[in-house]
Amino acid sequence: MNNTANGPVVAPKYLLPFILLSLCFMGWGIANNLTDPLVRVFKAVFGNLTTFQASLIQFTFYFGYFCMAIPGALISRKYSYKTGVLVGLGLYVAGCFLLYPSTLLQEFVFFCLSYYILACGLGILETNANPYMLSLGPKDTATKRLNLAQSFNPMGSVIGVLMCQIMIMAKMPLDAEGNISIEASQIQETLNIVIFPYLSVAGVLVLVWILIAATKMPKEASPDKKVRMRQTFIKLFKQKNYRFAVIAQFFYVGAQISVWTYTNFYIPEELATTQEMALQYHTMALILFGVFRWIFTALMQRFRPESLLLVSAIIATILTLNVIFIGGLIGVASLIGISAFMSLMFPTIFGMGCEGLDEDETKVGSSGLIMAILGGAVLTPAQGGLLDIFGTAYSYLIPLICFIVIGAYAWYYRGLKKA
Repeated sequence: MNNTANGPVVAPKYLLPFILLSLCFMGWGIANNLTDPLVRVFKAVFGNLTTFQASLIQFTFYFGYFCMAIPGALISRKYSYKTGVLVGLGLYVAGCFLLYPSTLLQEFVFFCLSYYILACGLGILETNANPYMLSLGPKDTATKRLNLAQSFNPMGSVIGVLMCQIMIMAKMPLDAEGNISIEASQIQETLNIVIFPYLSVAGVLVLVWILIAATKMPKEASPDKKVRMRQTFIKLFKQKNYRFAVIAQFFYVGAQISVWTYTNFYIPEELATTQEMALQYHTMALILFGVFRWIFTALMQRFRPESLLLVSAIIATILTLNVIFIGGLIGVASLIGISAFMSLMFPTIFGMGCEGLDEDETKVGSSGLIMAILGGAVLTPAQGGLLDIFGTAYSYLIPLICFIVIGAYAWYYRGLKKA
């Protein structure tokens, strides 16, 4: 793998565990991006929903992350990271399969519940997989290693969007203007179309679960049977860098999910095109996201992570201003471009937030950084509310604020390193 002055980012003895864990990173990328375009689908299926109400599917999804981050940390402390990964994957699969009875009941609340269970699994999975990846080698290469692993996440994102585009959106009934239009007699068939990709993903994840369970994975230090979450959290939140990292992560996830969720609203309005075409633009954004994550991982061999984070936040802020105030083709190009500069933010903030923590603190600290995914639950409906009142373009004030906060954290961290 990529080499640095400190040795390989991934040592040969850790290669198989690295690959298996990277499949998990890809797996939650699929789930996140299968869900993003469904706000508009559920709004059409359950015709009495406003945009804000339909976006509650995102709230329940990311609230699941928030609820299970601490239990995920408890599992890793009492047992191991591997146990946490297996429990998380198991709940992810269970949530996917529960979508089937939800289609039979045809109630929006049951879909929210299924997505919540799915996301609970993702919360436990991410709480364990991210710090596990940091631990697979020297601390000097930990942030680079996590960025490398996170490079597989956008591959899952692209797969998720392509599955949504080919297996869901392409099969949606449309009206004369190209908008989704569903008659009462088509609801069951439409919901069956929606859940099929999830059932397919669940089948593959069962195989991944078996492979991880059967593989001898590296062991961290002996699990702590005496769980002292409260004391460790108090100790962590006395550290300004960790506090600021959690805040920055909250706003990053809010920005990412908001930018991607409302792409399918913004592009049809600005270019007078169909939702299917908007999804193709969204796929381009995710490809950029993936390509630039590899580029930024390579750039970290020469530049400090916090410097790259600051530059990315500044550029993302400028592009978001174009989305809000210029619009048209420039606005759409800027919206797509934002994804390129969001690509390094999550793993870089995560790695910077965990820097200087011992193994015990990292296990607990990772749960706080995963709980910050609540930003997707809070800020995405907030943007939906702004969209209902002020229109799509001005709703992007939410991501604008987010990128400013991320830039402030990067600036603070640079000062910390120079001190």
